[in-house]
Amino acid sequence: MRLNPKLFIALGLLLVFGYFAQDILFNDDQYAAQLRKAREAKNTGFHRAEDSPLSPEQRQTFDSLKYYAPDTDYRFEAQLEQLAQRDTVEMPLTDGKVDKYLRWGRASFILNKQEYKLTLFLKADGKDTTLFVPFTDRTNGFATYGGGRYLDAPLPAAGDTEVILDFNEAYNPYCAYADGYACPVPPADNRLTVEIKAGEKAYK
Repeated sequence: MRLNPKLFIALGLLLVFGYFAQDILFNDDQYAAQLRKAREAKNTGFHRAEDSPLSPEQRQTFDSLKYYAPDTDYRFEAQLEQLAQRDTVEMPLTDGKVDKYLRWGRASFILNKQEYKLTLFLKADGKDTTLFVPFTDRTNGFATYGGGRYLDAPLPAAGDTEVILDFNEAYNPYCAYADGYACPVPPADNRLTVEIKAGEKAYK
């Protein structure tokens, strides 16, 4: 019996598609597993570590931090604009003081067919190896901490045109857990007019 060659082509394409689909699903599962592992490690640190922002009384009853489920739709390869002139800015702290940062660059990403931009900062003392991205969004005061959240991004090399913004890794400032901490206040240009349903939720 002679088989139609088009059938072989169709079967081949189906196998290729299935291979890549399986690979994508595997990678997503692996990503989610790594994220959950990191979150479990943070829970352990909050419960046991002496430098935990929780008081000894809070640690006795602490169970876990609350998060949105991992969602790769909130992990962006954002377009990067590295600023030629990186001016020093004084970022207000919640205790009324300021901390000095370099305005390092800007990142733009598309969410729900809309473009958003965030300013990327680097600690002025030069000790940090990651960019600091404080931001607010429309979940603040509802599902997430009212004062906004923070995001760390890998420091790009010279000439890079993209930077990873993974909102699944967004975290609360220590001010979200207890009084007595001085936390940077997200600047006006990092106030997003969209819900970012990813990362850490409100503690209480």
